Amino acid sequence: MLALSIPDSPKRVFIPSDPAVRHSIAFYDIRWMREASRKFSMTIHLSSQSDLEDAVHALVMQDTRLKPIFELTGMPALRQREPGFAGLAAIVCGQQLSTASAGAIWARLAAAFDPFDHHAIGKARADRLGRLGLSAAKIKTLKHIARELAAERLNLEVLAEEDADAAHHTLIALPGIGPWTADVYLLFCLGHGDAWPAGDLAVQEAVKIGLGLKERPTARQMMPLAEPWRPLRGAAAHLWWSYYRVLKKREGVLPDSATPAAAPGPRARRR
Repeated sequence: MLALSIPDSPKRVFIPSDPAVRHSIAFYDIRWMREASRKFSMTIHLSSQSDLEDAVHALVMQDTRLKPIFELTGMPALRQREPGFAGLAAIVCGQQLSTASAGAIWARLAAAFDPFDHHAIGKARADRLGRLGLSAAKIKTLKHIARELAAERLNLEVLAEEDADAAHHTLIALPGIGPWTADVYLLFCLGHGDAWPAGDLAVQEAVKIGLGLKERPTARQMMPLAEPWRPLRGAAAHLWWSYYRVLKKREGVLPDSATPAAAPGPRARRR
């Protein structure tokens, strides 16, 4: 069952997931959800596989262009990662590295600091972090985030309740955090239902083929293309990633560079 969170309130508006209700109740109309999210600053969370399934069904019902995509992919699996500082640090650790290299570095970091939190990294010597495999730039990034968290100038948990674009801009204002890192954190670590990885090459390639575009859209062009899927752009991203994997298996010619990187990190949350 999808839930719209209301800021500064423990209450949530729950949207029925029963298929029979889904086809008849006005609340499940994505246009209603879009209006509610704008008017009341509500956010949708993808906290479980059921949430993702409800969101994908809503998208397919609203945008008929997605129906043949969904028929090819089937229901995508929800990808979840550890929230908080550890989750963001794991993504930073994996930036511009192979999955194997990033995994080895993260394993050393996780073993060296127990618990792995911003307090430990804030106190750690830079040379020690370097010996564990972090570059100078990544050490600077993690140190800065640790200081911001310690000073309470940054609250990562609050980002889950903010508008996706506002949360995105909060993260990319941090040194070493680019658009892709920000969107992956929002989507996989916080389960933000409207996070949209506009710069992800795999999503761009899938959208190009799925929507019949002549050229692969840029990150800037991906923003208006995703407007019809707001406030469920995060669910749309899961669907497009699944479509990309289907295309890659079928054609065998899509560039590996377009495959979304899966930075290693803490064990995925289970609910």
